[in-house]
Amino acid sequence: MADVSRMHDTGIPGTTPAQRAIAGAVAGLAGGVVFGIMMALMGMLPMIASLVRSDNGLVGFVVHMILSAIIGAGFGLAFGTKVFTLQDGALWGAIYGAIWWVLGPLLIMPIMMGMGPQFGMALAMPMLMSLVGHLIYGVVTGLVYPTALRRFA
Repeated sequence: MADVSRMHDTGIPGTTPAQRAIAGAVAGLAGGVVFGIMMALMGMLPMIASLVRSDNGLVGFVVHMILSAIIGAGFGLAFGTKVFTLQDGALWGAIYGAIWWVLGPLLIMPIMMGMGPQFGMALAMPMLMSLVGHLIYGVVTGLVYPTALRRFA
């Protein structure tokens, strides 16, 4: 018989939203490191730094990692009850990465920079490279998530 004292909102023994958020944040940091390296190689970190009125690449990397952890926590909360295997993680991570590609560089960031939504630029080469980076972020986050959840559950 299941230990009902450890049953929480999803019915999955031993996981709470806080545990899923922490595991997601840790997984998001892993995804963020990989995506951050890609962004550094493409010279994109100063643009990320501009979100906090800087042009320093190191500042951009720190901002990127903070956002990676927050977005990773969102992954744990949104998809954490669906990810138990590496295959699940890769699939849901890719979906989550694609969602954040639309939300981040096509919507939120351009609005914050005073440019308005950039959906018309979605097929431009820089945005397609951003899509690849966001997909990689999502897949890495999804692959790390099950291990992180087992560690923090």
